[in-house]
Amino acid sequence: MDFSLTEDRRMLSDSLSRFLADKYPYDHRAKVAYEAPFHDAALWGEMCEIGVLYALAPEDAGGFGGAGFDITTVFETLGRGLSPAPVLGTLLASRLLTAAGADQASLLDGSVRYAAAIGELDAPYDLDGIETTAEGGKLTGRKSVVYGGNDAEVFLVAAKSGGTLALYEVKAEDADVTGYGMIDGGGAAELFLDGTPGTEVLSDARAALEDALDAGRLALCAEAVGAMDATNEMLLEYLRTRKQFGVPIGKFQALQHRAVDLVTEIEQARSITILAASKMGTPEQAHFVAMAKSLIGRAARLVAEEAIQMHGGIAMTWEAAVSHYAKRLVMIDAQLGDEDYQLERVMAGYAA
Repeated sequence: MDFSLTEDRRMLSDSLSRFLADKYPYDHRAKVAYEAPFHDAALWGEMCEIGVLYALAPEDAGGFGGAGFDITTVFETLGRGLSPAPVLGTLLASRLLTAAGADQASLLDGSVRYAAAIGELDAPYDLDGIETTAEGGKLTGRKSVVYGGNDAEVFLVAAKSGGTLALYEVKAEDADVTGYGMIDGGGAAELFLDGTPGTEVLSDARAALEDALDAGRLALCAEAVGAMDATNEMLLEYLRTRKQFGVPIGKFQALQHRAVDLVTEIEQARSITILAASKMGTPEQAHFVAMAKSLIGRAARLVAEEAIQMHGGIAMTWEAAVSHYAKRLVMIDAQLGDEDYQLERVMAGYAA
């Protein structure tokens, strides 16, 4: 099978790569990713003009993509550039609006910032554990770790309504939002709802929520692949240039073997991400996305740990880009369900 990018996807990837290299180099990223709003808000509009968000939505929703490989194209490039922009939260929101058949023109052009408020403290991944309630258009509860919620203007909130999970649109100005930065850069928020007014967007939203979470997990897998590629390139360059006993340390056979093992892990991660992307929109979507997220949680952590060990002490410093890539790779595992949680989903799929 031919897994090469289509012309449109290649052009989008190239354009986004140039944008990140020119406008979001490492030094700039390090300055903005850890201080509110935890990304460069002034560059958000420029990124949207490239078509990044339009690529995440299908044509009937106003975009020009929306398929699994559109998601991986965008997020692999973002991962390679270590972008802290709140694209993950926007993707989740776009998938939900698409399922609801709602207008999302302002989301896609970047003029209004959306975030999806799904997880809770006691139910970070499990929809069955959601305790937020909606009654008479008023929402009560707390949503935790809402990606991009720190400067979102509109939240799409999953809440129990009667015996079903429904989706509500809540304006940030009507809610209590506590924003904060994540340890690896980028922003999130806690959303507190106490009789907060909300507009129902979708009355039975379980399937849409599951799909949005799967799309987010696939995006994280692709982001990890891009970040692993960049980390490995930095590692190989270091092995070629760092000398010990008068020779580059890359000449040492033990380090060569470890470097080859990392390439194998990265290619396995890339392959299973491609497989998961190909299954989006099919009955097997959840199963293969869970497989990919579980494998990548392990592989990304290994790449991060090995890159730090082979770089030595310099990889623990703030100034070394590899330290920030390693931190992001480790944290990707925790987002939208870690390695163990995804493995349980895979096993449940086989049992069914």
